[in-house]
Amino acid sequence: MKVVTSGNVDPASSVGALAKKRLTVALVLSVAMMVIYFGFMGLFAFDKPLLGTILMPGLSLCIVLGPLVIISSFALCLVYVLWANRVFDAGIRNLR
Repeated sequence: MKVVTSGNVDPASSVGALAKKRLTVALVLSVAMMVIYFGFMGLFAFDKPLLGTILMPGLSLCIVLGPLVIISSFALCLVYVLWANRVFDAGIRNLR
């Protein structure tokens, strides 16, 4: 069965390139999340006095950084969703 595509682009190489882009984005975002999470856990394990620094009465650095770790996971997820919707899905549509 012959696959008809627009132009002289080999569909197999296009699929491979698209898969490589997706893997690269996923790995970069995963490494970013791991650095954020393990950085916070490292501070928690090895530098508790730093995290105990009082920024204002009732607010320590740990109370600020903890939610920022959670918010960063949502932000990285949003980055991936936006990339997938704009780049990956468009690439899939171009393959059809």
